[in-house]
Amino acid sequence: MSTDTTTENPEAAAEPSPGAALPKSPTGHRRLLTRRDRLTLGLMAGVPTILHVLLVWLTALASIALAFTTWDGIGFDSITWVGLQNFRELFTSNPQFWPAVEHNVIWFVVLILLPTPFGLFLAVQMDKKIRFSRVYQTAFFLPVVMSLAVIGFVWQLIYNPDTGLINSIIGANKPGHYIDWIGDPDLNLWAVLIAASWRHAGYMMILYLAGLKSVDPALREASALDGANEWQTFKNVVFPTLRPTNTVVLVVTIIEALRAFDLVFVFNKGAQGTELLSILVTNNIIGESSRIGYGSAIAVVLLVISLAVIIPYLIATFRKERRA
Repeated sequence: MSTDTTTENPEAAAEPSPGAALPKSPTGHRRLLTRRDRLTLGLMAGVPTILHVLLVWLTALASIALAFTTWDGIGFDSITWVGLQNFRELFTSNPQFWPAVEHNVIWFVVLILLPTPFGLFLAVQMDKKIRFSRVYQTAFFLPVVMSLAVIGFVWQLIYNPDTGLINSIIGANKPGHYIDWIGDPDLNLWAVLIAASWRHAGYMMILYLAGLKSVDPALREASALDGANEWQTFKNVVFPTLRPTNTVVLVVTIIEALRAFDLVFVFNKGAQGTELLSILVTNNIIGESSRIGYGSAIAVVLLVISLAVIIPYLIATFRKERRA
């Protein structure tokens, strides 16, 4: 009887019963993944890896190679090797290069000194579980999820000389009393930095809030039992445990300062005192001149600056953690 059933329904006979053992490979190990599972996992891991290599690593290496050439972007046969000529011209003959480097440094210093401590302050307050803390977190984090281009348009309305919020409040929206926050070379960089700091503070708040959530409550309780006040507990107990978070914050701030582009481009396309390295790269690669080799040289300088700052700090930080 059982033989007839097997013959009539071979698929049912092929399916293992719930208590049956998994099939074994020729080496004697049980196969936990089927061929379909391995194919799916291979595609899930392989496709993003291939895209990352093509869009990030190959383009970065191509940019480094093009930095030593001249190319107008029309046909590969027009690529000409010039060695270090692009870098010599960049360091000695470009009047915008060194001001752009100075502005990137100012951008980093402002972000690390103003919105970063303010973001830490907000995170400490949010960590106290005050009323409506979720509402406050959403309000402060909202600029982070907004596009930088949208933030630029919003702050353009705020800085408008005629109908802008700031000039209307201080009474500088009348003929003869206008303050041109975007057009004045002495003011526009600081105006853009205020907009960037507004966004950066919310980003830092979320990073530090995540770090504060990982602090062992027993440490705070022990500090309170020893008679330490709130400030002493934070300075001597909480803040030292935030060292990994501080590392992430520093790296993120450096990256934000070096890749700053959107806000400045929306404000005034990086002219009249707001020159940045990213703006110079864009103007040379996709501008009217299409000096792709020269723009790639500026991009290489930007890459070297970022690596020269980030890598030594990360090495020193990880060494301290291993010793501890």
